[in-house]
This record gives sequence, C-alpha cells and structure tokens, in this order.
Amino acid sequence: MTKIDLKETNIVTMEGILRMGAYLIYFILIMLVPLWAQSRVKNTYKKYSKVATSSMMTGAQVARKILDDNGLYDVQIEETKGMLSDHYDPRKKVVRLSSGIYHGHSMAASAVAAHEVGHAIQDQESYAFLRFRTALVPVASFGSNVSFFLIIAGFLLGMLELATVGVVFMGAAVLFQLITLPVEFDASNRAMTQLVSTGVIRNNEERETKKVLNAAAMTYVAAALVAVAELLRFVFMIVASNQD
Repeated sequence: MTKIDLKETNIVTMEGILRMGAYLIYFILIMLVPLWAQSRVKNTYKKYSKVATSSMMTGAQVARKILDDNGLYDVQIEETKGMLSDHYDPRKKVVRLSSGIYHGHSMAASAVAAHEVGHAIQDQESYAFLRFRTALVPVASFGSNVSFFLIIAGFLLGMLELATVGVVFMGAAVLFQLITLPVEFDASNRAMTQLVSTGVIRNNEERETKKVLNAAAMTYVAAALVAVAELLRFVFMIVASNQD
C-alpha cells in the first residue's frame, strides 16, 4: 500500500486555500469596488442635485464666473449630452457640461462645474501632473488597446517574451490611471477654493459640496486599484511561468 504523507497533504491543502482566498480577494477588488464607487457617486449626485445652492447659480454660470475670475476668458463652455459626461478639453480650451450640470442650480451642479474648471486652471498653470498625463495619452491609449491581446497570445503560443511586452504596454496604461489621481484630487481642491472665494457657496454648504467631489474622486481610485490588480496578476503569471 502507498503511504500518504499527511504533512505534505496538509501543506498542499493550505496552499490551495490560500490561492482560493487570493483569487476571491482579487475578484472582489475588480468587481465590487468599481460597482461600489459608481453606486456612491450616482447616489450622492442624485441626492445633492435636488439641493439648491444659496447663490442659485447654474453650473454654466458657476463655470463662467470662476473662469473669468482666473482670467480664462478664452475658455468656452458648451453643453454636452449624457449624464455626468462633463470634462475639460485642453486642445480646444472648452469646458463641456452635461445638461443636468449646465442648467442645474444644485450643489452637485456647482461642484462638478467647478471641478472641470479646475482642470482648465491646471492647464493655464501648466500643472506638472496634468502635462505628464497628457504626454502619456498616446502610449496609454495604445497600451490599453493591445496589451491584453499580446498577453493572451503570448501565453497561448508559449511566447513569454510577447506576454512580457504586453505587460509593459499595460504598465503604461496603469501609470496613466495612477497619474490621473493627483490630477483629479487637485482639481477638486481647486474647485472648493474657487467655490468659497467666489461666493458661489457659503460656509455651511462646504461639507455637502465636498461629499459630491469626494464621491466622484472614488471612481478614479477604484479604477486605479483595478488597473494595478490586473497588472500584478499578469506579472505574477509570467514570473510563475518562468519558474516552471
């Protein structure tokens, strides 16, 4: 009869449990965290889009006032379709606000509009992280489009060098996500400063406005966490394949 080494069996079982636990944490990270962040920003926006600011200014008026107060008369404001599709276009020097933000008189509208203008102010001041992120756009865009296919093709064909190239391109996309964090947080800080200094909101409205900005920031944090987790997963896979 074959003798069973119980100690070795227990070690193998423990390794299996740890591996299952790692996979569970990974899937929770990439599935639940983004869902939680999206849910939080939608619920926060929904709540504070019903609360008007004391100034009763629309998002478009808030954006225009902050732009003018900072000498950005050449930056235009346009209404765009979609919900929370607001953004600043540095190439055309345009702040684009979704209809709800553009016409809204709420705390949510003021916060989002001021945040996008914060990016315009960053652009004016040549904010270092914004310039770095802009320079990364071509590489990050290419990396996000081809990296996954290169990695999968590399593993299927047994060409770890190809998979490694894919991981490098994915790393550029992940770096873009990480650089986005200080850019977004800085824009939110600028937004709060401008909203208070221009009198758009009063002191008793700062807390609610910060909740809107913080909820939006969490979506970028969640995206960065998922991107890093994906990158690390493929890095570990390549390392493990090299050890076999």
